[in-house]
Amino acid sequence: MLSRVHRAKQVAVQARLLHAPTRMFSSVWSDPVQARVTLPAPAFSGMAWADKQFKKISLADYAGKYVVLFFYPLDFTFVCPTEICAFNDAAAGFKETNCELIACSVDSHFTHMEYTKKPRTEGGLGEMQIPMLSDLTKSISKDYGVLTPDGAISFRGTFIIDKSGILRHSSVNDLPVGRNPHETLRLVQAFQHVDEHGEVCPANWAPGKKAMDANHSSTKTQSFWKEELAK
Repeated sequence: MLSRVHRAKQVAVQARLLHAPTRMFSSVWSDPVQARVTLPAPAFSGMAWADKQFKKISLADYAGKYVVLFFYPLDFTFVCPTEICAFNDAAAGFKETNCELIACSVDSHFTHMEYTKKPRTEGGLGEMQIPMLSDLTKSISKDYGVLTPDGAISFRGTFIIDKSGILRHSSVNDLPVGRNPHETLRLVQAFQHVDEHGEVCPANWAPGKKAMDANHSSTKTQSFWKEELAK
C-alpha cells in the first residue's frame, strides 16, 4: 500500500504536471522515434496488472490479432480514469473484431494494482478487463514518441497495430483532452475492412456503409462520388 505522505506528494506532482501547458516545458526530448505508420510497430514487453495478477506481457503475445496500445499520463489523476474506464467498457466490442486493448503509463505495475482497488465513484478504476502495462523506464513511451518534452510523463497516444505487427494508425493528444474509444474502434474496423476487401474507406465510414476503390475510373468510386458527395 502507498503511504499517505507518498500519495500526497504524488498527487501534488501529478496536479502540477497535468495542469501545466506543455509550452512551459523547457527541454526537448531528442531520442529518435521508432513508431512509424506502415512500418513494424516497436516491440515492447513489461510487467502489467492483468486478470487480477502481475503478468509480463509483450507485443509478440498478440501475434495474429489487432492491438490498440493507448498511453495515458498518470494513475490517480483526472481525465485518465474517464478514458481508461471508457476503453475498458468498450473492450467487448474490440474483442469481437479480434482486437485487444492495452493501457500503458509510466507508473509501476504496483501503482496500477492500487488504482484498480479504488472505486470509480472516487476517481479510481475498479475491476479491469484490460491489461495495464507499466513503462517505468519510459522506454516504450520513447519508442512510440509520446513522452512530454521534459520526459516526465506520456501524452495521450493511441496506436493501432494490425495482426501482422504493422503500425496502421497513430495519434497523440495533449494532456487536457480525453479520447473517444468508439472512434478508435471505428478505425480498427475500417483498417480490417481494407485488409479483407482491398477497398478504401471514405470519411465517416462505418461497418455496413459503402467503400470505394482506389481508382478514379472504378464504377464503385464514381458511384460513391455521385451518391454521397452530391448530398
